[in-house]
Amino acid sequence: MKELSRQLLWERRSQTPLLVLAVGFAVAYAVPIVAPDAPASVHRACLVTEWVVWSAFACDYLVRLGLSPARKAFVRTHWMDLAAVLLPMIQPLRLLRLVSTLLLVGRRARMAPQIRLTTYVAGAVVGLLMFGSLAVLSVERDAPGGNIKNLGDALWWSVTTMTTVGYGDHSPTTGLGRLLAVGLMLSGIALLGVVTANIAAWFISRFERDDRAEREQTAAIAELAAEVRALRAEVARLGGPGAAPGAVTGVPAGAPGAVPAARPSAPTP
Repeated sequence: MKELSRQLLWERRSQTPLLVLAVGFAVAYAVPIVAPDAPASVHRACLVTEWVVWSAFACDYLVRLGLSPARKAFVRTHWMDLAAVLLPMIQPLRLLRLVSTLLLVGRRARMAPQIRLTTYVAGAVVGLLMFGSLAVLSVERDAPGGNIKNLGDALWWSVTTMTTVGYGDHSPTTGLGRLLAVGLMLSGIALLGVVTANIAAWFISRFERDDRAEREQTAAIAELAAEVRALRAEVARLGGPGAAPGAVTGVPAGAPGAVPAARPSAPTP
């Protein structure tokens, strides 16, 4: 229990620094691609930043692994973090460092399930569009016969690919670019399914709440009617034969529908 508390304490303290490092990695990854003509010192600074961020992620993973009471289970449940640490040299997979950080922050955040799911979907859409565009631009810009030459072309291609529209005006020509396209297509279909399921679940939960409120109201009315019937029966029992007119039925003597009172018979001579 003590080790688990130390692990949770470490994760809470490292959440904000990891998010800041993730933003720094995003900038360092994007600058050389968006501005390939930048000075060599800028490229070196971005490269150093990427390695610093990778080192920080690696240290964070090792610390959490050391503090975990079930290390085998930790490796199985944090496989994406492990992949991000072990595969830093493959450029498209370097984005996993950012994805794993966002997932880690999301797992630690205390939000309602639907809000957390919406946050995941929105973040995934923005992240895939942004970094998919950067990745395909870095691969296709210098490819012979390539038609994705700037960030605008790459972003437009990412949007049409992720939504599975595929106008065909821009398309990758390299094997790695096509592999990225497959990933974006599958991600777009998966996110569309998640959004549709989330909206359907929201409507179903809303309808269930309305039905439950209606059932509760109907039950309350039925209970009130039963109490009224029991009260009338009690009044009839207490009234007996000498009850005042209308006392049993609950209808005033002079009201329409009231049973007329029996007239006294004339005295016999």
